[in-house]
Amino acid sequence: MNILLVEDDHLSRDSLEKFLSTYLGHNVDAAESVDMALELLINEDYQLIVSDLRMPGKSGLDLLAEVRQVEKRPEVIIITGFGELDTAIEAMRLGAIDYLQKPVDVDNLARIVARIENLEIKKESESTEGASSKNELNHMVSSDSEKSTAIRNIFGIGDVGFFSKSIQKLVNTATILGETPDIPILIEGDTGTGKEIFARIIHMAARGVEAPFITVNCSAISPHLFESELFGYESGSFTGARQKGQIGKLELAQGGTIFLDEIGDLPLEMQPKLLRAVQMKELYRVGGSELVELDIRVVCATNRNLEAMVKRGGFREDLLHRLNTGHLKIPNLANRKSEIVPLAEMFLLEFSRMRKRQFRFITPQAGEILEAADWTGNIRELRNVVDRATILHNSNELLPEHLNFITNRAAKPAEIGDRSLVIKLKDKSYPYDELENELFSQMLALFSNNKSKLSDYLSITRNRLNRKLNPD
Repeated sequence: MNILLVEDDHLSRDSLEKFLSTYLGHNVDAAESVDMALELLINEDYQLIVSDLRMPGKSGLDLLAEVRQVEKRPEVIIITGFGELDTAIEAMRLGAIDYLQKPVDVDNLARIVARIENLEIKKESESTEGASSKNELNHMVSSDSEKSTAIRNIFGIGDVGFFSKSIQKLVNTATILGETPDIPILIEGDTGTGKEIFARIIHMAARGVEAPFITVNCSAISPHLFESELFGYESGSFTGARQKGQIGKLELAQGGTIFLDEIGDLPLEMQPKLLRAVQMKELYRVGGSELVELDIRVVCATNRNLEAMVKRGGFREDLLHRLNTGHLKIPNLANRKSEIVPLAEMFLLEFSRMRKRQFRFITPQAGEILEAADWTGNIRELRNVVDRATILHNSNELLPEHLNFITNRAAKPAEIGDRSLVIKLKDKSYPYDELENELFSQMLALFSNNKSKLSDYLSITRNRLNRKLNPD
């Protein structure tokens, strides 16, 4: 593949040119300015341009505008500096297929170049295999070239794809909110939609990779340990406390971000204490009298309806209003059908490298199967499905037969109004705790083991539901 590299910094230009030519085996021409690149474009056909965004004179955006006029338009990857997300998104609106942040992750670059090379192979096949093949291949090409595609490496997460205007708009909003670190932000979305990814984007916008990002899963902490976990404690403040005491998660996040996941499971008695810490940016450790000032960004996430919980008395209204100063709502994957195949392709390449498989493409028929699934587990479920396919099979293309475990799934259970519970009573005695545990276990099965949906249905917290299911 012919690649044009445009970079004014000679050290970066030399290293990228060597990587693309020597290690990836492509034909590479290098230019130190947009004007020089445009001269090369007159006499040479390129399938890909890799260009820095900011250069003396004309910028990468200027180059994109010129490239749009070229008859055989090459794909363009833009290289951006930190904090240039808005400009990068503008570049993608102008036709860039992807962007990378400096310093360039060469593994990420190699993966994107391979994806573009695959598109070129598909285009060549399209021109020689007739009209029927053309229609099928158009389905594949459109998944990458007709959508606004962005793949980013999120610190602490890995490669993440944003494949629709609606999601890119959310990324843009998250970045804007992130640039104001003194406001708390609430992220709503079902399990598996990627709430932590957006929390990290918010964190990165103002704090950067070196600032701490502390995660607290509120559904995984025992209620009587919440205060010491969040606020820390002084020596001898309670039985079993460490001799020297311990700082809490809020203090660990100093200078960075505290991410409170599943905030709907925060015990009611802890909510006014958290509210004070968020409002006043200060706390007292358990058993302590010294005031600790906080410099933290607070981001919360939930898959529950907090407004409904407020009406039921399960969540404080003043805390909800405070946490909801900034707000993001992430839609389910089922409402983003156009993203399913591009996301699956990204996962396919990732797991193929990891498991040393040959998968490079998804056939249109397999893509239709993926798009038809309901994906109640959202992106997390899709990722797991693709991983399973790469474990069980090895081929150049993901085929419908590789997804038999999806098509063979049992029919969806009836709605809750059509369901019933049957509890077989014991002959002599049935201790109440055992009976209650059986009842809750059967109900959980009716909700496909989704604890969040069952806890909402019963109007109880996840912690309380866990205690009913595991009374010991």
